[in-house]
Amino acid sequence: MSTDSIKVGDKAPDFTLEASRGRTVSSADLSGKPYLLYFYPKADTPGCTTQACGIQEALPALGKLDLTVIGVSPDPVAKIDKFADKYGLEFPLASDPDHRLADQYGTWVEKSMYGRTYFGMERSSFLVGADGRIKALWRKVKPAEHVALVEAAAKDLHE
Repeated sequence: MSTDSIKVGDKAPDFTLEASRGRTVSSADLSGKPYLLYFYPKADTPGCTTQACGIQEALPALGKLDLTVIGVSPDPVAKIDKFADKYGLEFPLASDPDHRLADQYGTWVEKSMYGRTYFGMERSSFLVGADGRIKALWRKVKPAEHVALVEAAAKDLHE
């Protein structure tokens, strides 16, 4: 169960998660650097693929802004690895199977489809500054619009 408790200016929650290609990602390793955490519902689905491939295409530009990108889903690492390999995704995709990090960010939410309610991941992104504080956030982001929003906000970090 989650709430929209995190807001711009808050300290980003600490985390350590297993990620694609045998990596581990952690807030401690990112200390002093800006990063984007984007939460997506399920690997290799149309919206998540559009979003991930858009980020992959934008990696050179985001890299010039010194921005590290990490995707987070409740999928197991094996499924995430297949997704990353299938689309050549170089940035880490982290596994949050118990949705502990998603709960902290308020992205594990009640959803409804065809009259049935269930809990799942809300497509949301959080831009964290080098100071470890939330600089921008987007909830219920549209996959095709995601990269443009992130690039604009990341540029603002350097002004």
